[in-house]
Amino acid sequence: MPESVRDRVHIAGPRLTVSNGLLVVVFALVAAYTAGLLLNTGGPSLLVDVWLGELTQWVPAVVFWLAVVRTRFARADVLFATLAVTFNAAADTYYVTTMDAAGELPFPSPADIGYLMFYPLMLAALIALLRRQMRGLAWSVLLDSAVGALGSAAILAALLGPVLVSAVNEPEVLATAVAVAYPVFDLLLVAAIAGIAASPGLTVGPRWAFLVGGLVVFAAADIVYALLEVSGTYIVGLPLDAAWALGLALMAVWVDAAGRPRRGPVVASRRQSSAVSVPAVAVVAGLGVLILGTQVAQPLAAVILASLTVSLAAIPLVFRQRLLRRQARTDDLTGLPNRRALYTDAPVQLSFSSTTARQQHGALLLLDLDRFKEVNDSLGHDVGDQLLVQVSARLRAALPRQATLARLGGDEFAVLVTESGEAEATALAFALREALSRPFLLTGLAVETSASIGIALFPEQGHNLSTLMRRADMAMYKAKSSRVGAHVFTTEDDSHGEARLRTLQELRLALSDDQLLVYYQPKVSLDTGAVTGVEALVRWQHPDRGLLLPEDFLDLVEESGLIHDLTRIVLTKALDQAVRWEADGHALTIAVNMSASSLVNVELPDKIVRMIADRGLPASALMLEITEDYLMSDRERARAVLTRLRAAGIQIAVDDFGTGYSSLSYLRDLPIDELKLDRSFVLPMNDDARAASLVASTIDLAHSLGLRMVAEGVETGSAYDELARYGCDHAQGFFMSQPIPAADLNLWLAARRTTEPDASRP
Repeated sequence: MPESVRDRVHIAGPRLTVSNGLLVVVFALVAAYTAGLLLNTGGPSLLVDVWLGELTQWVPAVVFWLAVVRTRFARADVLFATLAVTFNAAADTYYVTTMDAAGELPFPSPADIGYLMFYPLMLAALIALLRRQMRGLAWSVLLDSAVGALGSAAILAALLGPVLVSAVNEPEVLATAVAVAYPVFDLLLVAAIAGIAASPGLTVGPRWAFLVGGLVVFAAADIVYALLEVSGTYIVGLPLDAAWALGLALMAVWVDAAGRPRRGPVVASRRQSSAVSVPAVAVVAGLGVLILGTQVAQPLAAVILASLTVSLAAIPLVFRQRLLRRQARTDDLTGLPNRRALYTDAPVQLSFSSTTARQQHGALLLLDLDRFKEVNDSLGHDVGDQLLVQVSARLRAALPRQATLARLGGDEFAVLVTESGEAEATALAFALREALSRPFLLTGLAVETSASIGIALFPEQGHNLSTLMRRADMAMYKAKSSRVGAHVFTTEDDSHGEARLRTLQELRLALSDDQLLVYYQPKVSLDTGAVTGVEALVRWQHPDRGLLLPEDFLDLVEESGLIHDLTRIVLTKALDQAVRWEADGHALTIAVNMSASSLVNVELPDKIVRMIADRGLPASALMLEITEDYLMSDRERARAVLTRLRAAGIQIAVDDFGTGYSSLSYLRDLPIDELKLDRSFVLPMNDDARAASLVASTIDLAHSLGLRMVAEGVETGSAYDELARYGCDHAQGFFMSQPIPAADLNLWLAARRTTEPDASRP
């Protein structure tokens, strides 16, 4: 375990132990208090009703305040709930210390202030817990919440009818107000809880059921108390008093979890079935109150609430057809028109009909985000969804009024614009790229993204949306592969697009049918002439086109998101071959090239370590080759990934050294073992003194930093000798051997051992 992680666990451990210990004490006190109330039948008891009763109030309050401290007063929901519990405990303390021998207190009293403060503060806690999420919920979800809340309130109003009548009959205005406040606050609290339970779109955090359960127990105790008080049968010391203590204990479990640091992403509670059933139960309850009202007099408030419940529940039935039609045309995540809406509206907007007297001109822009898969893989799909929402907002703001923006799915968007020619469409495409150029703030991180845009013109390049979509898609991939940002479809793109789609289909088949091969190119020590390792290089044995080199298909692998599968296959084949060489007495280090999109996968280091361990190989048997572009694009993430790999014993090499960024500070900061000098520096050495001097100085630089230097592209004996004279550590190139299959390399190694008396040179 890394030291930083050990430190965090060490710090968090005592806190969790203290809070868990307090929760045990809380429930032990509730059990003792309940037992005392059941056993005590002689009126208020000092031990039970004062000491035990007050401990059941104040120990949960301590748990709440510990949660406030752990969250550094930053969680409004935790703070409001803590104040509610504290006011309630203070009121209870006042009550038991000032009541008379019969357990009674004048009504109203200062204790009622504290008791009543519990309700608005706890309602504020619920609002603070949910306020950010309420903005993004669909109106149908909010309607379900309202139906659930009103139905629950109707039932509660019916139950509290006698209490309300008794409260209104109080002779004093203040007493009336206070007496009415209790049932009204209970009604609001239960309604809020039912509204939460009715909404499947709300994520209320870990152990939220304990909060809801505690509040329900609390409100139920209030109702029973109110009914007993109306009948004149309530006295202090009844078993009912334990219900409030139990409610506080359940709420303490919630606040303890809410006050802890989150470990990993927040996962929504799975409440789909209960969320669907709550509105249905609420409607049945509302109808029940109305039907019962025809036989038995019901409070006016209960009848009004029941009527509202049934009325709101009927709204979706009235507008159901319209709602379903709108939902069918709308993207759930961004709220934009979806693919179905685009295909429905496009003929009208662009007047595709051949009978139109005046032909409309327009353009279809197909937009695909660059490196979006990296965001999903490294930060999670929830962050990727946030990025899509922000992207859609920026695109919408940057478009002219006559343009239609739609999300087709994934990270693809389409823009349909009328009264536009090639120049206007191209200018709009670059304006959209400019709108996306500013960083996006996601979960506290500044994330940059760009877009590749393909453009197809109407009617010149298509008379229907399907044709325009296909050609815009070809143009978009042309823009992505050439990195020009935006590209207008040309006839040359058509054949390329069809070939690309065909190759992509064949490539997917190649991955599943084991058509990929791994060739190996030896790496030779310039000091001893010994073969110290090999580089694994992928090839595609195409059934029709023969053996394909990486440059023929790797770009397509990257674009299509198949790079993770290809990397897994190459690693598996290379490590299996390493096992065979190890058994034959060849301790060769195998180098495997890693793409930047593979390395953003945070699970990759652990997977590679497991693959090596499963084969019984030493970790040093594998070397991963990465490019300077990856090291410089995200230095902090590169450091984190490479440090984990290097700590496991896996070697790291920088491939194509010298062709990337000019800054060399990463050589000092990052865990690197080896530099591979690009062939473009090695090839001109014999004829260019400056090139030779540059190679020599680069070798000295590597050695001064404690790194090994490998020269790639060594094709002549003179280059081999010159590199040895400069002190280069290893050489790799056609002069020794081209990349060959493992079986051929075995023969090459055997021939080398028998025919080379001088091992210092091939």
